[in-house]
Amino acid sequence: MDGIVGKVVAITGASSGIGEATAHLLAERGALVVLGARRTDKLDAIVASIVAAGGSAIACEVDVTSPSTVVNFVQRAVDAFGRLDVFVGNAGISSLSPVAELDVDGWSSMIDVNLRGVLNGIAAAMPVFQGQGRGHFVTTVSTSGIKIVPTQAVYAATKNAVRTLLEGLRQESTDGVVRTTSISPGYVQTELVDSIADPQIREQAQASMAALGIPASAVARAILFAIEQPDNVEIGDLTIRPTRQG
Repeated sequence: MDGIVGKVVAITGASSGIGEATAHLLAERGALVVLGARRTDKLDAIVASIVAAGGSAIACEVDVTSPSTVVNFVQRAVDAFGRLDVFVGNAGISSLSPVAELDVDGWSSMIDVNLRGVLNGIAAAMPVFQGQGRGHFVTTVSTSGIKIVPTQAVYAATKNAVRTLLEGLRQESTDGVVRTTSISPGYVQTELVDSIADPQIREQAQASMAALGIPASAVARAILFAIEQPDNVEIGDLTIRPTRQG
């Protein structure tokens, strides 16, 4: 199935930021979107907005650290639309601090969401893709894994682990059944940095985002570009950052 019209797309982390922008854009272009996140009130409002605009969308509560809820999320898409064409793994968290501060809880949370969450998505969607004979994993990574800077070592490590994972999956999937795409955004205007515990690091990150951040819709367009390619074309890795970001 070339293009975007009629494709069933499940999106995690869809309650705000890149996930929300992607849901709106794909639905506007004719995709059938299934939105997953923990904040169901936010999801319901987004679904209502999409439907009011003539699109097709449903919501499902999902915690990517819980394998059973991710399986349920995928099944919700299949039950509602008969298949799943694309799984957009967008859920992610950022807990930034110097390694020497030993924020072990923050490290574990990032590993659970940023890495295990992606693996849980692959485990849930892969059987569906194999049964259909086609499917596409699109995953939000980060430019933090390309340019390593202080306070982001563990965050970057989780993102580079995902980049490695997807490249390995790509090489294992040359039979044409599964496509993989890594989307690496730079500074984007989202809520990602608002949860950083260290107030000084949080303020610095918020200032950089305010000064440099591109809208989430820019990343959504990159995701759309990857998804709408013909089945024999794979966009393996896309980097999208503000032109002024170093």
